[in-house]
Amino acid sequence: MDDPLDDFSRRVVSVDDVDKTVYVAGSGPAVVLMPEMPGISPDVVRFARWVRDAGFSVYLPSLFGVDGAYPLAEARETVVRRACVSAEFRAFAGGGTSPVVTWLRGLARLAHAESGGPGVGAVGLCFTGNFALTMALEPAVIAPVVNHPSLPLDDPGGLEISAADAAAVAERVARGGLKVLAYRFDDDRWCTGQRFAAYRALLGDAFDGRVLKAESANTDPPPFFRDVVGCAHSVVTAHLVDQDGHPTVQARNEIIAFLTERLVTRQE
Repeated sequence: MDDPLDDFSRRVVSVDDVDKTVYVAGSGPAVVLMPEMPGISPDVVRFARWVRDAGFSVYLPSLFGVDGAYPLAEARETVVRRACVSAEFRAFAGGGTSPVVTWLRGLARLAHAESGGPGVGAVGLCFTGNFALTMALEPAVIAPVVNHPSLPLDDPGGLEISAADAAAVAERVARGGLKVLAYRFDDDRWCTGQRFAAYRALLGDAFDGRVLKAESANTDPPPFFRDVVGCAHSVVTAHLVDQDGHPTVQARNEIIAFLTERLVTRQE
């Protein structure tokens, strides 16, 4: 069933004269949670609620798709293709950093100003996975989480980032303090071991890439993930198995612990 998101405040946020809808809930340090393809699905909202209930203000921007919609296979034509040719997203190799990240950095600045604390967390999922890394060029972002990043779609070992932004992120890492947490399943064809190796080459020991066994994934995901994605992919959303002690639940708990250590413990 679709999710009405009626426990979130729906706001229109303007950054550099660009307006986007953002769903906000909770209190405490801010976490910008970016949706996975094909949009803010009920599973994405479920994860947002877990983060909110752990003591954070969650900012969930609408970037594509129908907010709260159950992810159907038809979204491949109605959402995915549209996003791939959009000027906001650079889905293919050679495109560099997606322009939408500039807007997301502005959202992070706003969230930090509103919520306080030492900084902001940024959690990307799938299509937006790498955005969490490039958002770290905003100084307020101090807890980036890169979940199964799928871009660029046509280069399994590539990173969706311009050369200049890659150098700037590496320089911030070299100054010390920035850590990047990441997750993927071991046979994910959208986020390969080659891609994690590229992150490691760029970030060194600051990149904490964790890999789950594909057989631990939910075997009955929504139709979009079954028919379009076609493999174990979404660690903390569509392919999560909500059982105590399950590897995907452990990954969720590790992400929340990472956010807590970076955003809560540091201000105490």
